[in-house]
Amino acid sequence: MIKRLKTLIILTSIFTQSTLIAEVSRVVDKDPHYNQIGFFDIHLCNWPERPNFFKVLFSSEKYKQIDSMNIYTPDEKLLISLDKQNFKTMKRKNKPDKRLYMVDIDVPDIASTGWYRIDVKTNTGKVHSAEDYVVMTRLDKVTEMQPSGEDKEFSIPINLQWTPVPGAQFYQVFVRDAWTGKMVYQSKLINTNKIKIPDEKLVPGGYYSWAVHARDTNEHILLGDFHMGSISNKIFFNVSE
Repeated sequence: MIKRLKTLIILTSIFTQSTLIAEVSRVVDKDPHYNQIGFFDIHLCNWPERPNFFKVLFSSEKYKQIDSMNIYTPDEKLLISLDKQNFKTMKRKNKPDKRLYMVDIDVPDIASTGWYRIDVKTNTGKVHSAEDYVVMTRLDKVTEMQPSGEDKEFSIPINLQWTPVPGAQFYQVFVRDAWTGKMVYQSKLINTNKIKIPDEKLVPGGYYSWAVHARDTNEHILLGDFHMGSISNKIFFNVSE
């Protein structure tokens, strides 16, 4: 709890001090993203070549109990109903499987800053609610990425770097084989704007693309897994023989 509360300092550029104190006071005793059935998160995404959108998700290991999942805006309007037939199974070692219900939706005109709520109705008719606070601001994409250039060759080791994004605290790098699309390297969350690709992930003469996911927070007590995220454009590079 203390570790997560320390990240609240990033909100000072978003909220007034009075708003910050009021919203934090709601969640210091209990994380609002959880209810008795599972975990709820919604965040604003800035992806290449598409309008800003919401990524909405609910995860649960008690999925057999779920009858319906409805998400509401801060002014109590229905945003979307999650389809319980559309899910991904999350396998976990020595723990029960989870189901992840997730959907991307364009940001509607009714969207506003505030608490978004999911009402999860069980087969017995009981409703369990969870909330996530969304701020209607965007996170810029990573730029000035190096190495870059389809007509250039770069020698192993390959060190990636980019210009830091204002408001971003964490980055995750994805490297793919440009011909097959296969992921060859996915970094952990890092808090710097540079990273070295492990040498064994690349082959001489290889042709690769890479992109960076920037995010403002990680497991934030008020904003969830993260609130704002962006994906950079794909950048390509060749590895010399």
